[in-house]
Amino acid sequence: MNKIAIITDTNSGISQEEASHLGISLVPMPFIIDGYTYYENIDLTQKEFFDKMERGCDITTSQPSLGSLIELWDELLKTHETILHIPMTSSLSGSFASAYMLAKEYNNRVIVVDNLRITVTLRQSVLDALKLRSLGFSAIEIKEKLEFCSGEANIYLSLDTLSYLKKGGRITPAVAAIGSLLHVKPVLSYKNGILAPYKKTRGQKTAWKEMLKAVECDLEHHFKGKDVSICTAYSGSKEQGENWLKTVQDHFPDFKIFHTKLSLSIATHTGPGVYGISCCSKF
Repeated sequence: MNKIAIITDTNSGISQEEASHLGISLVPMPFIIDGYTYYENIDLTQKEFFDKMERGCDITTSQPSLGSLIELWDELLKTHETILHIPMTSSLSGSFASAYMLAKEYNNRVIVVDNLRITVTLRQSVLDALKLRSLGFSAIEIKEKLEFCSGEANIYLSLDTLSYLKKGGRITPAVAAIGSLLHVKPVLSYKNGILAPYKKTRGQKTAWKEMLKAVECDLEHHFKGKDVSICTAYSGSKEQGENWLKTVQDHFPDFKIFHTKLSLSIATHTGPGVYGISCCSKF
């Protein structure tokens, strides 16, 4: 019997193909669109999602059903001693709380991690867990290490519009209207489970410069002397996403940048035209 099965969800940005390559299980995040349920990368592609968003469809996020988790866990426990389940951060979803409560019925055979990670930093947690598993650590030990290092990851996001944050109730309509009028490109930060305003900029180029400066500062101070990965993500235009990657790669030539599409569970609340960058320490 294998020792530890590792699970995460599609908020990590990991595709079904990459999950198969890594040897992990991937839980698709569900979306309710005009009353119908869809699952990321199963019956809802990035193009279909943004087409529906552009048409003004009502889109909300949900969390994986307990039934789907029970089915997956029970199947994996036939061939594994324990499961290490790494869902998206508890600060932005109820996925962790639901999985944590359900795991109590499994007599310590399912270990649920909350290291406050989202999107590409959650992906790094999975890579770290695989590394630690290969070194012989137990599921409990891996959980402790991942949660202890939860603060070793920072994300910066520039938004094209505030309208989706307004729709989700995260800002007032008045603030969103002022932002549109002044052509403000807000930059948000996500650190230690907290999504917060970082800078208000005018124009996309200025927003990108501010994010690059933020990562420079992180590398010089917070991550000094550590093995760090830099990742980029985007939503919407693939061409602009590639431009963002080139901008970051040119700015940090000593790093091999991992680049991906922003997970739809984040894009639901931010819309298209979003560009992100993260720096994250590695085991």
